[in-house]
Amino acid sequence: MSTRRVIVYGGKGALGSTCVSHFKAKNFWVGSIDMCENSQADLNIIVDKEADLVQQESSILKSVQSALGDSKLDAVICVAGGWAGGNAKKDLAKNADLMWKQSVWTSIISASIASHHLKDGGVITLTGAKAALEGTPGMIGYGLAKSAIHQLTKSLAGNDSGLPDNSLVVSILPITLDTPMNRKWMPNADFTSWTPLEYVASMFHEWVENKNRPANGSLLQLSTKNSITDTIPV
Repeated sequence: MSTRRVIVYGGKGALGSTCVSHFKAKNFWVGSIDMCENSQADLNIIVDKEADLVQQESSILKSVQSALGDSKLDAVICVAGGWAGGNAKKDLAKNADLMWKQSVWTSIISASIASHHLKDGGVITLTGAKAALEGTPGMIGYGLAKSAIHQLTKSLAGNDSGLPDNSLVVSILPITLDTPMNRKWMPNADFTSWTPLEYVASMFHEWVENKNRPANGSLLQLSTKNSITDTIPV
C-alpha cells in the first residue's frame, strides 16, 4: 500500500499538533508548516514571517515540491490562525493586518499547495469562525479575516477553481476550541461547551477516509454542549 500523506498548516499550534499526532498514529506521512518545528512531523517547513505573501507562497511551494516529488497529498489541513480583539478605535489596522497574515495568508497558501499537490478526491480544510457569520464589532480584524475564509471556501468548491477533480473543500467554524491557552485565559469557563481537539482531528481523518463527508463547500459550525459536539452546516 502506498504511503498516504497530509500537510498540516499550523502544525505546531494546539489543534495542529493534535492533527499531526492523530495522522501519525494512523501511519500517514505528515508535513508541518509553521513558525516553529513539530518534532513529530516527517517534514517541517518553517515560515519566514518577515517575507511577504508572494515570497512565503513561493518558498513554501518549493519546499513542498522538493519533499513530495511526484507523490500526491491526501489532504491539506489549514488550522493556522489566531485571535485579536479591538474595534474601529483600537488598533484597527494593526489587528486586521495580524489577523489577515495569520488566517488569510495561510489559507491562500494552503489552497495553492492543494492546487498543485492534492490528489483527485483529496481534502482541503480551512478554519473559519461561527462569530464571523455576523458582525464582530469587538473584534473587527478577526471577523474580516474569518469571513474572507468563508468566501474562499465557496470559491474553491466552485467549478474551475483550480483544485483537482472531486476535491472536498470544507471550513470548520468553531465557537471555542478546548486548547491549553483558552483554559489559561478562561479558567472559569464551562469546558463542556468547548470542542475537543481530538474530535476535530478525528473528523478530518474520517473525511480523508471518505467517510461522513459533508457537501463540498460546506461551512460547518462546531457546536458542543455537555461535551457532545454536533456539526451544523451553515
